[in-house]
Amino acid sequence: MDAPAPRPALTEAARRRALAVILGTVVMNMIGVGLAWPILPKLVQTMGSGSVSDAAAAYAVIGTIYAVAQFLFSPLIGIVSDKYGRRPVMLVSLAGLTVDYIFAALAPTLVWLAFARLVGGIFGATVTTANAYVTDISEPAERARIFGLIGAAFGAGFILGPLLGGLLGEIDIRLPFIAAAVLGAVNLGFAFAFLPESLDEVNRRRTPDWREANPLSSLGKIASFPALTPLLVALLLTATAQRGLEGTWVLYTEFRFGWGLREAAWSLAFVGVMYVIVQGFLVGPIVRAIGDWPTVIAGFAVSCLSLALYGLAETGWMVYPLIALYVIGNGLGSPALTAICSKSVDGDRQGQLQGTLQAINALAIIFGPLLASLVLAHVSAPDPLVDVPGLWFIGGALVFALSVGLTIRAAPRPS
Repeated sequence: MDAPAPRPALTEAARRRALAVILGTVVMNMIGVGLAWPILPKLVQTMGSGSVSDAAAAYAVIGTIYAVAQFLFSPLIGIVSDKYGRRPVMLVSLAGLTVDYIFAALAPTLVWLAFARLVGGIFGATVTTANAYVTDISEPAERARIFGLIGAAFGAGFILGPLLGGLLGEIDIRLPFIAAAVLGAVNLGFAFAFLPESLDEVNRRRTPDWREANPLSSLGKIASFPALTPLLVALLLTATAQRGLEGTWVLYTEFRFGWGLREAAWSLAFVGVMYVIVQGFLVGPIVRAIGDWPTVIAGFAVSCLSLALYGLAETGWMVYPLIALYVIGNGLGSPALTAICSKSVDGDRQGQLQGTLQAINALAIIFGPLLASLVLAHVSAPDPLVDVPGLWFIGGALVFALSVGLTIRAAPRPS
């Protein structure tokens, strides 16, 4: 049998349409995530004793189950997308997330809720696949801008998602999960109808090394790229700090500021607005003006400052300017860092790279929420040994400071 003929490269018009469709898919996916994710800690709290300390401890376990599943399956999904294409992997992932939301909406106990999160972790490959997809359809010089657009699409989804989730959660704590499941089904239909395949036959890996699906193997390969190793370590550290912040935000703001679901939802929507502004309109011009490396260094430095101030904030109104400051820093630094990594890898291994990056992110999702939840459980308990409510944020500031140093070390020296 003859080998299949390579598909022709996408025309400029087709490339623009493909980018619009993947951005639409990401927006709908993140609305669904934004509907359900902020409510999950409160759902855990209502299914337990009701205290912030106990809810944080239980959420640490459930979040770890999700993160471990994502860590184990992300490299495999990246390799599968390199061999079979991005479209089928994206469709399966969207279907799996829809099932996750359905299970969470119906979960009668914390054990069932943990099982729902297990399903979500296994199929949570939309970030991996979306990043590989835009790499397929973009030129290296424009990847920072397009990764910024993906970040803006995430932010756009997070504007509407938490707002709806907060409103629906006040009616019934499970209603946001039902809405997320319905939206997930709609998104699956949209992607099935309109999302084209981005990976040409000529660029697919016909004989992938399935040993690379071992997540520890994927992480081990970091050492084979000495120039990238400091950056990938910085990525792990900063992502761990951020995932811890995200995973405990609703419970932390209840403990620290007395916020309910509505106030937490408004703050998360503001995060989304800021990401749209920064990654949709600022990343491209700033990277063109000063380059990828200075953008990462400056962004991480700003994030360091904002997290230190987060840890010292004593009233809720202080949060909003700090959100703006943090998103400016992280919203500039993260896509520039991703662009640097993607430019270092050939086209037929972009899926493997994104799988490795997602495995690093999954490690951050394992340890970030786990450690942050345990820290919150401690500082919110009666008579804590370390009575520093913003302890996680102060630690995060130190992590970003270290990451600035690692990035400076990895940056090419002027000739």
